[in-house]
Amino acid sequence: MIRTSVAAATLGPEDAVRTYKCLAHVEQAFRSLKSVDLKVRPIHHRLEERVRAHVPLCMLAYYVEWHMRQALEPLLFDDEDPAAAEPLRPSVVAPAQRSPSAQRKALTKLTADDAAVHSFETLTSDLRPSRETASCPPPRTRWPLTSSPLPPSCSSAPSICSASITECSQ
Repeated sequence: MIRTSVAAATLGPEDAVRTYKCLAHVEQAFRSLKSVDLKVRPIHHRLEERVRAHVPLCMLAYYVEWHMRQALEPLLFDDEDPAAAEPLRPSVVAPAQRSPSAQRKALTKLTADDAAVHSFETLTSDLRPSRETASCPPPRTRWPLTSSPLPPSCSSAPSICSASITECSQ
């Protein structure tokens, strides 16, 4: 049973249940901050300005993650069209159903464009550029190599470097 202080004319019983179930989004955000994706562990600051800076930094990190999830949603296992799944549920109290497109993604592990579907963690690790340092024979010139992230479907292909090897041939 869910009770609310909002008038029934403003928020009916089904809307009250829907609103209560939206708390799951807040819980998921907290889980994301603390463990799953961002891994922001409790930091024990002693100085007041550091304590005050820690919370906004955590919120900023979550805000960036939320926008990344929105932009990368077609490549993730997330349900892109929860409104299509709403009619599949007999009542608002029943567990949420996945939309037909999300079920297809989960079954085939492919998007509508036949690209590989990822979890947020695997996708961000595929998009993360690698940094290495290359060196040449004398005079021992060194420069950073930054690889460009490849599309997830090409993750087994070699990295494409921004520095060319011809710079070493002297």
